[in-house]
Amino acid sequence: MSNRSSGFSFPSLHPDLLLPRFMTLGMALAGTWFGFANPFLHLPLAILLLPAALVLAANRAETPGQAFRMGMLTALPGYAASLYWLVIPVHDHGSLPWALALPCPVLVGGVLAAYGGIYCLGIYLLGDKGRHPLALVFSGLLWATLELARNHLLTGFPWLTLASAFSPWSQTLGLAAWCGAFGLSGLLAGMGHALVLRGWRRLLVLPMIGLCMLPAWITSSAPAPATASVAMVQGNIEQGQKWDETLQTRILQTYVELSRQAVSSFKSDLLVWPETALPFYLQDPGDLSSAMRIAVAELGTPVLAGSPAYSMPLGKNEPRYVLHNRAYLLGPNGEIQAWYDKEHLVPFGEYVPLGQWLPFLTKLVPGEYEFRPGQNSAPLRSGDMAVGTLICYEAIFPELAQKQVELGANVLVNISNDAWFGRTSAPLQHLHLTILRAVEQNRAIIRCTNTGVSTFIDPDGRLRDRSELFTTDILHRTDIPLLTQKTFYHEHFLFIHWCYPFLTLGLLVVLRRRGPNTSA
Repeated sequence: MSNRSSGFSFPSLHPDLLLPRFMTLGMALAGTWFGFANPFLHLPLAILLLPAALVLAANRAETPGQAFRMGMLTALPGYAASLYWLVIPVHDHGSLPWALALPCPVLVGGVLAAYGGIYCLGIYLLGDKGRHPLALVFSGLLWATLELARNHLLTGFPWLTLASAFSPWSQTLGLAAWCGAFGLSGLLAGMGHALVLRGWRRLLVLPMIGLCMLPAWITSSAPAPATASVAMVQGNIEQGQKWDETLQTRILQTYVELSRQAVSSFKSDLLVWPETALPFYLQDPGDLSSAMRIAVAELGTPVLAGSPAYSMPLGKNEPRYVLHNRAYLLGPNGEIQAWYDKEHLVPFGEYVPLGQWLPFLTKLVPGEYEFRPGQNSAPLRSGDMAVGTLICYEAIFPELAQKQVELGANVLVNISNDAWFGRTSAPLQHLHLTILRAVEQNRAIIRCTNTGVSTFIDPDGRLRDRSELFTTDILHRTDIPLLTQKTFYHEHFLFIHWCYPFLTLGLLVVLRRRGPNTSA
């Protein structure tokens, strides 16, 4: 047990679980690595070991500063290991030497681990109230608050959220429709906390499991008023070839031929191509743009396709050109009907944060100009479909899917190019985060990627017909639900998010003011 001078202690912790420090570290590492998608074995339940290990670390701390440091050091190895794939885009496509690329998972993992340190500090501040049932509620609310914070701070990086570990088990995600993925993560953190308590208090994990397994009739939506038939093509274009100007015609022909196969086999209301499937400026007149329009007219089917784009700002001190990551909707006659420009850009991939003060930093994507976020957020409309578009990284941010549904989207499309990550676990981690957006918003998601994983996601998080990584594929589904019903989470989005920090602080005050715990 801890001998804190402050008098804080956790007499309720099971003595068998007061492991040596290196074993607690190994517990967090194994829980994080196996809890999230990895190249070997994914065990979603293992993720509970991460908050459990942080609770144990809090019990050993003698001071608040030590609690933070121990929490951060406990969480860091697991986060860094799970982000190992960052080395691939940084080295292979960002042209950084290995000496600079290899520390990147540790640096980014350190940012996530800092939130683990704050969580550990919060549990430390409970002192001997850590065994009270309300402490488990506090634990969950604190975790939800911290995930919400890292969704926004430092441009936002809500990767490796606890709830995403459970995405392969769609039957456990129903609570996200009520309190969002961050709330579901909080419940999982509370479960991890409960596992290290002594005696009957450990059984508090059972009602938490019940909340995770909400009956299907509570979270199921009303029948869709309409459905759509959608096909998507996975071109499997290597990242090293994508921007080779000599291959532009061949890349376009690849997607056109796959689309011809799709429409010859299935009648579709929409064809979806991945992010930057068109490696040229469709807005410019020229042979490639003309060939694209003619091909779509021959297909006779609307096409949603990614392409780079540019605009020319009119401001006095503005650059001559700024770039956009764009999704075009072309009508069945081949003409551009509408487009969506990516709003939340990837830092250091599409723009350099604080670039005017840090000019020595360079972005990882080729090109002379940086990207700018788009301003046109309205869903793209084609027939009965109001398509809310999320480009690549945007699918990990709840507020962007929320915005699309609020603007009238009855289906979501996520186009992405995960070729940057190579044959790593990053594409699956990305997919698992995207699944949560479907459940939160009660919307089907059409997820079309360049190299996989492409799939259709049902509003309850189930996957229908998915592709493999680095394969050329055509996927089709005739019954995509076009839904208008909104979830409790959507209707109370801001209220729920504000509740997390305020209830966390309120519970901390209540628990700290309670008298000493004398019950066994």
